[in-house]
Amino acid sequence: MPSINSVQNTHINDQIRRLHGALLDVVSVMNRPQRDEQMVREAGISLDRALFPLLVGIERLGPIGVVELADRVGRDYTTVSRQVAKLESLDLVERRGSAADRRVREAVISPKGKAMTDLVDTARERIGQAIFKSWDARDIDELVRLMRKFADDIDRDVTADPAES
Repeated sequence: MPSINSVQNTHINDQIRRLHGALLDVVSVMNRPQRDEQMVREAGISLDRALFPLLVGIERLGPIGVVELADRVGRDYTTVSRQVAKLESLDLVERRGSAADRRVREAVISPKGKAMTDLVDTARERIGQAIFKSWDARDIDELVRLMRKFADDIDRDVTADPAES
């Protein structure tokens, strides 16, 4: 007779597989170039599709160094460095020395860039309203709560020092 622990582990493993599948679906949709193009169009802004996620990332995470930004978006840091320089030339971001490490130059959103990401936020809200129009408010609250908890835990796991395990 299987132990209760074994049955629970099998159930959890099945759920992890289903969760992984759902996350792959979400990431796939979010990484589609058409999704960024839709967001840029919906926001009524003019910005190269390759620069869009970097601008939003700098606004959300900044001040942020190029190496960390590249790591977060899964691109080579030399490519991201060139793209951040392009954002700077468009007056959408500013670069400055890090307060914590003077060797690092960090990117921060400029007022012009913030105005642009505000338009993106408004567009994201319109798109989100359409996606969630048939959802119960409690379900949305629970999704947000659990996604935040999951994001925090998975980030903690990824950034944990393996020597501490």
